[in-house]
Amino acid sequence: MEAILTLGLLGGLLGLGLAFASELLKVVSDPRIEAIEKLLPGINCGACGYPGCAAFAEGILEEEVDHLASCKPGKDQHYNAIIQYLKDHPNKDGHIIKTSK
Repeated sequence: MEAILTLGLLGGLLGLGLAFASELLKVVSDPRIEAIEKLLPGINCGACGYPGCAAFAEGILEEEVDHLASCKPGKDQHYNAIIQYLKDHPNKDGHIIKTSK
């Protein structure tokens, strides 16, 4: 009976510790990364110099990407949609990301 109580108490404490740690250590990512990734062709070819479309989208938001044409499989329809999205969704400080085709 003591073993059951000990294991139950230990399991409860560890569960509370995990719940606390998950809130304390959670990673909050910019939802615009996923939205821009959906506007890209989605081939994940790496021709842009980034390991995939998600990394390229993050590079766009961090203003590391000067020209959207770095995405080789992309077309004007992709580039125009991304430019419009960036105009409609500026940074939290109101800064509009400038990038060109």
